[in-house]
Amino acid sequence: MSVIEPVTAGEQLRQAFGCFPSGVTAVCAEVDGVPVGLAASSFTSVSIEPPLVSVCMQHSSTTWPKLRELPRLGLSVLAEGQDDACARLASKKGDRFAGTPTTVAPDGALFVDGATLWLDCTVHAEVPSGDHDIILLNVHGIRADPATPPLVFHGSRFRRLAAI
Repeated sequence: MSVIEPVTAGEQLRQAFGCFPSGVTAVCAEVDGVPVGLAASSFTSVSIEPPLVSVCMQHSSTTWPKLRELPRLGLSVLAEGQDDACARLASKKGDRFAGTPTTVAPDGALFVDGATLWLDCTVHAEVPSGDHDIILLNVHGIRADPATPPLVFHGSRFRRLAAI
């Protein structure tokens, strides 16, 4: 018997990847006066110099093509208690911003109010990677609130951090 099982299905990988907790981000902008955005849990810091972060976007996304060419994007690291906002941003139908207060920067970057971190970004590069693209974002501005706990996604559900 093998200690490691061979990968046989996407659902098996989804379950395995769910063993690793992640924060949840909203990548948003205003397009012709209308908020456009999506939720992404594949966020990570990449580099201090230059300041880069990354998110991953599915090739099947219908929202990312609307955002990729914009001059600025707002990346919000969602906070504990923003579960409903995240669920709406991840939805394929309905108003993704219903009931979610936002702030729009003069350059069009859109941020979710109450998030623990705002990053004002531009697309630095896109790297094709399987059924997703790794999007490298150049960070131009920051607004951070380290005292606000982040929303955590683990095991296909939202969780809270616990102090020890």
